[in-house]
Amino acid sequence: MTGTFTDDPPSATGGPQSRPLIITEDAELLDDLLRLCAAAGATPEVHHCVPERGGGWEAAPLVLVGDDAARRVRGAARRHGVVLVGRDQDDPGVWKRAVRIGADHVLMLPDGEQWLVDRIADVAEGVGRPALTVGVIGGRGGAGASTLACALAVTSAREGLRTLLVDADPLGGGLDVLLGGETAEGLRWPAFAASRGRVGSGALEESLPRLHSLRVLSWDRGDCVAIPPQAVRAVLAAGRRRGGTVVVDLPRRIDDSVAEALAQVDIGLLVVPAELRAVAAAGRVASAAGMVLRDLRVAVRGPYAPGLDDREVARLLGLSLAGEVPVETGLLRPHEGKAPPGAARGPLARFCTGFWERALVEGGAA
Repeated sequence: MTGTFTDDPPSATGGPQSRPLIITEDAELLDDLLRLCAAAGATPEVHHCVPERGGGWEAAPLVLVGDDAARRVRGAARRHGVVLVGRDQDDPGVWKRAVRIGADHVLMLPDGEQWLVDRIADVAEGVGRPALTVGVIGGRGGAGASTLACALAVTSAREGLRTLLVDADPLGGGLDVLLGGETAEGLRWPAFAASRGRVGSGALEESLPRLHSLRVLSWDRGDCVAIPPQAVRAVLAAGRRRGGTVVVDLPRRIDDSVAEALAQVDIGLLVVPAELRAVAAAGRVASAAGMVLRDLRVAVRGPYAPGLDDREVARLLGLSLAGEVPVETGLLRPHEGKAPPGAARGPLARFCTGFWERALVEGGAA
């Protein structure tokens, strides 16, 4: 059981001061809290009462106060990030004690263990603003969605943002191939198929191939492996916790795993060639994706069929217009060029740069 008084998170820097502080004299409770800290990859500071030296009470990003110690911390300065931890589910007085010490949360073990592990892990990893996550999906086959996804990621990395490119389409051939890094060392999706719960964001980033200043999660050349929805959720959540940007190349079919990916996307881009049949096909894709994704926009690619322009395509689909994707040789035949999509400072790169400038401002990250 957990109870919340405020949504303000504790500050986390990821440095030496990111150690949680535990205050308790209850040996059994301390053993449990140390076990949960170990599971979250954190080494806590432990005291029986409010530390008198070193500013531990003020500096710790997270303070875990045992219910036995609530009386001993009543005189401490009020701060965010205090959790009162107890065991007695039927004790109504715990809420009064929490208010008296200014706790943000009341947590009862063992029910609240997973919540607490996640909170401690956030502290250990120095979690800040989550990554702006953009999903790119083709309105029909061959629309150029994978190439646009790569171009967005390459452009983001070139601007100095921490960038993760995720290939969520097991039948797409592999974005590492599109980036010229199919032999690069690092893990691919099958290595994460058994992931559950929380995946360490730092460990995830370090394990993936690094190509063109960004990290890439793609597929290997082996047999197709089904990635369960729980694994997709855990891996994408880990990637988002590192901040910066995440670009997800999505398949047109929406199954449970793709729905998990869509649930973590902030902005969706539906790439639609300006042809009537493509618009009709894109309408079905938009209908399915829109059931999960709240912000879906259309990116139109020419050449245009008679009577169509980018605004008309957006109107027919009932979506806001993200812009016109420039027609470049690399967009139509991405495997023929040596440079990855978006690497050359041409029209496609300018489109991507403009998109990021607007999206980051909208998301409050710029």
